[in-house]
Amino acid sequence: MAAFPGRVPCVELLAATSAHQDVTVAGWVRTKRESKEFAFIELNDGSCLANLQIIVDAGCSGYADIGSIGTGTAVAAHGCLVESPGKGQRWELKADSLTVVGHCDDDYPLQKKRHTDEFLRSIAHLRARTNKYGAVARVRSRLSFAVHQFFQRRGFHYIHTPIITGSDCEGAGEMFRVTTLDPYRGAGASAQARDDDFFGKEAHLTVSGQLSVETYALALSKVYTFGPTFRAENSNTSRHMAEFWMIEPEIAFADIHDDMQLAEDMVRELVAFAREDCAQDLELFAKFVDTTLIERLDQVLHSEFVRLSYTDAIDVLKNSGRRFEFEPAWGRDLQSEHERFLTEEYCKGPVFVYDWPRDIKAFYMRCNDDGRTVAAMDLLIPQVGELIGGSAREERLPELKQRIAELGFDEKDYWWYLDTRRFGSVPHAGFGLGFERFLMFVTGIGNIRDVIPFPRTPRHLEF
Repeated sequence: MAAFPGRVPCVELLAATSAHQDVTVAGWVRTKRESKEFAFIELNDGSCLANLQIIVDAGCSGYADIGSIGTGTAVAAHGCLVESPGKGQRWELKADSLTVVGHCDDDYPLQKKRHTDEFLRSIAHLRARTNKYGAVARVRSRLSFAVHQFFQRRGFHYIHTPIITGSDCEGAGEMFRVTTLDPYRGAGASAQARDDDFFGKEAHLTVSGQLSVETYALALSKVYTFGPTFRAENSNTSRHMAEFWMIEPEIAFADIHDDMQLAEDMVRELVAFAREDCAQDLELFAKFVDTTLIERLDQVLHSEFVRLSYTDAIDVLKNSGRRFEFEPAWGRDLQSEHERFLTEEYCKGPVFVYDWPRDIKAFYMRCNDDGRTVAAMDLLIPQVGELIGGSAREERLPELKQRIAELGFDEKDYWWYLDTRRFGSVPHAGFGLGFERFLMFVTGIGNIRDVIPFPRTPRHLEF
């Protein structure tokens, strides 16, 4: 900062209420137009979507370097903030000095104004300099802050759960292994190899912080974790990645209905925050990405969040008179076509589907008295589908041990988790919200690779 004393972000200058003398700005050139004795530079420093126009005339110190300045060049300018006679902008900077901070080579790949998302994914280290991806980064940053603000205001404690784990939360087995052994030497999974490994047992990257954060809920009552999770799922869809971020709250002395209310409150508050705090960036997405975006966000913000049992949801689908590609039947998971019908046609808004068949849900979910269902819930959103998944947790030791045995898991792997049911167990509940899925909903962006700075997908490990 010492190299550019008094530097003011563009976002502050563009929101100024009066002219200013002695102003310094620095950023990257988006466009440059030259006339005989002066030039116009559109400067962006990432602080906001809009550019600041800089007027550089022949009397400006550094004017001789104008010819070497192109799109992508980093520059600093000093001068006066004055009212602009041009349309669409209130202020511009009349420079008295201009300094090239970093030259940009002629093969800079962002010379054109429009590029395909596929191309930009191949240069993820540069794509944040475009309007779209700069806006995504700002929205992601602000909503990360809003997540913490939501929980902290409600007395939740932020828990840092482990990234390296010896437990498989979901039981799906799609986990990345963590090892200090050379995987190409053929040591395999022998007992001797495990003994020689760093932890002396198999270790993996976590698929969820839930099991760990539960232990703190049973001490601090209201907790949450917000961090990276990993899944070794060989999928190249627009909704899956190997590395993603999860928001996972856990509340003690709570049931599935408390869980649904917390999820509803969080979604409403985050959407309201985005509409107000990120308005300029959302306008970009509404104009160029999804023209229905603002309408959809406001629908979720102002609609009732319907509660519908899984059994009732299946009945609704069966009696709808619609022909689905996948026939709805009790005991099967809902498909995207079912979710869209329930949210967009039947409920015309968000809907919680709760009390799911136990055979298609995870071992830690609380079994209901009917013996057929568990106290689980999914929040479905129009045009998005599942946004949140959660449940009441099985707090009863015998029932939890029975479920672990039924699914063929080794009880020894969960000894510490079972301990929490032996020592002062209480009813508790929680949910998981995939942060990237939520960002897709808030921005209208259709591919999950485009809402995270550096996507991790099969055969893709750059940067």
